Amino acid sequence: MKVDINCDYGESYGIYKLSDNEEILKYATSLNVACGFHGGDPVVMDKTVKKALKMGVSVGAHPGYPDLMGFGRRHIKLSPIEAKAYMKYQIGALKGFVESYGGKLQHVKPHGALYNDAAKDYELAYAIAEAVYEIDKELIFFGISNQKTIEAAKEIGLKTANEVFADREYSDDGTLVSRTIKNSVITDKDRCIDRVIKMVKHNYVETINGKKIEIIPDTICVHGDNEKSLELIKNMRESLEKAGIEIISFSKRNG
Repeated sequence: MKVDINCDYGESYGIYKLSDNEEILKYATSLNVACGFHGGDPVVMDKTVKKALKMGVSVGAHPGYPDLMGFGRRHIKLSPIEAKAYMKYQIGALKGFVESYGGKLQHVKPHGALYNDAAKDYELAYAIAEAVYEIDKELIFFGISNQKTIEAAKEIGLKTANEVFADREYSDDGTLVSRTIKNSVITDKDRCIDRVIKMVKHNYVETINGKKIEIIPDTICVHGDNEKSLELIKNMRESLEKAGIEIISFSKRNG
């Protein structure tokens, strides 16, 4: 069994610093780098890409809604034309940084509210996937397991990676429970690790209502914007490896 561990990263901007602990780069195999709309700025993007490539971590773009004030977690109504243009703008910027250091952008993973909206809205998902394909059809599209984003990306012809979440509760339809709902974010480290091992070994997750639903765990997300990220990702990787699961970036896993 093989699985990728991805982490959201590089979300500081200007004088505002988030917990981008460099130690995380020792344990993550893929990095989702903020592209300036919900977090990140050109200097942070440049430094983050350089560090990641130096440490052998695969780099992906993490584009979101234009929402610095709300950290990309507020819902914004976009037309397909706007969504596609916003994606190209952000992905193209990060791709430039990666290639300037001799690297290759591995994937694209939408951020926050955009990620959740696209999981349910096929038209939005298709516009995002179309932007990715037109920039580079070899890019891998990361989306929540078995939802509209994966469906649209496959329809367009992109490689896809089904993503599962260690620290988020699931609804019965397979989408993530809104952060506005109490206990939607799981803070118990041991519970996070236990459920991830079950996801990888048995391809299911228990929802917030106790229902078991099927998921495909190609890549596991650990959020980087809290102080316990390092502890969680370190312990998770160690526990998965002890369970006989190889940790490897998605592109390397698939040749």
